[in-house]
Amino acid sequence: SLYQESAARKTADKAITILQGRCVGGSTTVNWTSSFRTPPATLAYWREHFSLSELTDDAMSPWFHQAEQRLNIGPWLTPPNENNELLRRGALKLGIAAAAIQRNVKGCWNLGSCGLGCPTNAKQSMLVTTIPAALDRGATLLVETRADRFELQAGRVAALHCRAVQPNGAVTADARATRVVARHYVLAGGAINSPALLMRSAAPDPNRLLGARTFLHPVVIALATFDQRVAGWQGAPQTIYSDHFLEVDPIDGPIGYKLEAPPLHPLIFATTMNGYGRDAAARFAEFPNSHALLALMRDGFHADSPGGRVKLRSDGMPELDYPLTPFVMDGARRALLTMAELQFAAGAKQVSVGHELAPPYATWAEAREGIRMLPMQPLLTKVVSAHVMGGCGMAADDKRGVVRGDGVHWQIDNLSVHDGSLFPTSIGANPQLSVYGLTNKLATRLALRLSGREVKLAA
Repeated sequence: SLYQESAARKTADKAITILQGRCVGGSTTVNWTSSFRTPPATLAYWREHFSLSELTDDAMSPWFHQAEQRLNIGPWLTPPNENNELLRRGALKLGIAAAAIQRNVKGCWNLGSCGLGCPTNAKQSMLVTTIPAALDRGATLLVETRADRFELQAGRVAALHCRAVQPNGAVTADARATRVVARHYVLAGGAINSPALLMRSAAPDPNRLLGARTFLHPVVIALATFDQRVAGWQGAPQTIYSDHFLEVDPIDGPIGYKLEAPPLHPLIFATTMNGYGRDAAARFAEFPNSHALLALMRDGFHADSPGGRVKLRSDGMPELDYPLTPFVMDGARRALLTMAELQFAAGAKQVSVGHELAPPYATWAEAREGIRMLPMQPLLTKVVSAHVMGGCGMAADDKRGVVRGDGVHWQIDNLSVHDGSLFPTSIGANPQLSVYGLTNKLATRLALRLSGREVKLAA
């Protein structure tokens, strides 16, 4: 109930399952706490290709630092759980660099249930930080309410029309309507939902950029079985990563990918593993000894990786059309090979990759030969995502972006976008700190513009 479409949101062809928050605090309430600054190579690409000259490492550093201080983002000092330790151990055997992930937690109990909503409020999500702070300063929070459409007049938003919805998202015939009138509007519905709201509002889109270049970090997964107990549901969910394969040749070369170890809960395990009936029962019998790796692919940096496009269904709800191109699927094969090799290096007795036609492999040699022969096609290859970016991309001119470098819509001067839909490409890392840093910058500048008063950075 905390996720869009009951954690079953999918692309138009059903080839990619998307995990995206649908609750107070959004995806920050249910994410796995991984916190990375925007990689320098990503900022450099945005400066070169979208003329976003202000987005330098030095210029962004104070905004990231403020977010890190305020949200208690720092190294995870507790030893990694076995699920993450196996990633570190396998990487060490192969001579691949692996490092610790910073987390936005305070007083964490190390329970491992981050993706279900933190039961102790240790995760420093927007649910327990920014939203309460805003309420203390006089903000009003409308819950079980859908932002339906903007009322546009003469290049400005005149009002926002909202409808009451039930907890499952259903709208009843007598649903109460709300009309919000403000001086300036900030849209922060997240990639997919922010473009959809603008589409329902018939917002100006002279260059057909709205909803385009929507990115997912397409993810493929490998599951392994070990002799020892792994208990991938216990402990901090993601604490080790490797960028060894991320930036091999970021412009002209094949797609790069980041390696992480996702938590394993019964539903995630059941919907990711191969097999049905007795095969599924046999795999569940090995659940306590199962280990998972994921590879998130950095889309948006190559002509053959243009991302997807958000569209509206007949009921006005959004749908993402995201073609899995041969370029992306080549990266998926290479990532599956990498993860299988790493898991066998860590001591796996069996590896199963996320592909409908892949049997369990008992050795690295068997896996290497088998994965090379798999047909890398949508629906056969299991692809998921929890990082949705783009669709309202920013750029220095309206030929390349929906919004300006300050987040203001190019054609609607009292509307800003402050969320992950701003990104012109994917990040190449878990995006939450990138969102925090960039929106810190944009919101502070907007406050100065609207009030005429300088806003000081404060932890």
